[in-house]
Amino acid sequence: MVSILTALRRIGRGTLSRLFEFVFFVGLLSWDFSLSIINTFTFKRKIGQVTPKGKPGEGGIWPEYIPPREGDSRCSCPGLNAMANHGIIPRDGRNIAFKEVTGQLYDTYNFSPSFSLYTSRFIAHLLNRSYTYGHFDLADIDVHNGIEHDSSLVRRDTFHQTHQGLPDGGLVAALLKSATGPPRKGDTLPASQGHLPPNESPYFNVAAHVSKATADFDMNRTFTAADLTRRLCERRRESKASNRQYSQDTTHKMFGSSNGSTLLTIFGGRLRDIHTFLTEERLPEGWESRVREQMGLTMFALNRTSIGVELSIEAEVEQPLHLM
Repeated sequence: MVSILTALRRIGRGTLSRLFEFVFFVGLLSWDFSLSIINTFTFKRKIGQVTPKGKPGEGGIWPEYIPPREGDSRCSCPGLNAMANHGIIPRDGRNIAFKEVTGQLYDTYNFSPSFSLYTSRFIAHLLNRSYTYGHFDLADIDVHNGIEHDSSLVRRDTFHQTHQGLPDGGLVAALLKSATGPPRKGDTLPASQGHLPPNESPYFNVAAHVSKATADFDMNRTFTAADLTRRLCERRRESKASNRQYSQDTTHKMFGSSNGSTLLTIFGGRLRDIHTFLTEERLPEGWESRVREQMGLTMFALNRTSIGVELSIEAEVEQPLHLM
């Protein structure tokens, strides 16, 4: 009798949980779509006023950048690492409230409120923790095929590199050198290109490698959707050839395309911004999100870019069909 009651409770809880998630997700998408409509019919934020008043980064003035120290927690997401390096979220990358991340994503990168909520809530559910009351360390999210995935643009696969807290200099350089777009008006060589971080910085070797590899490259170019498609295709081929445990389902393929697409949206494809962000996981002095829409970057807006990128990746039609 007890086992029957337990089974009924489990079935009931599971059904209720799935029903709630379905209703919540439909509501979230509806909210996101409404924000996209508002963006269509409202004026964009003025240049220099994208970051909200009173928030870190207002006017392009970011809190002091301090690279991670021994014992600090970092992960495979450059965006979260950069916020920790600037003290926007706890500098040690530990005991971070999921709800805190929601607000900081909106303020720092101008993600829409709906997109910010989806992102932080996704992390909470990935770790099987409460979004409302839970906390996490940055390294917690690097469970394989969660946020972290094979064929990353700037990290080696976990098969080759277990610790995912730092970018790979070779991959960052290859990404930068894949840019073919023309310079943006007013763009100049990134300040960080002329010097390296201190020797004690964990990013020193990364920056040194990138600096040497891109010494003769025109860093005034821009990164385009076609460049992103081509580089993602190359990374998937490389990973499949070198990683005997390579795995990537449709969800993580889209996740990789979406992550890469933020370089086109949040950073506007500008290499001088992308270089600093990916090499040192630092927000450049004077930088603000290139997304100027009043309600921020919605999931609908990002997916317009990322779906086009994903569907253009040739490596995905080179594979044989496994129908049985």
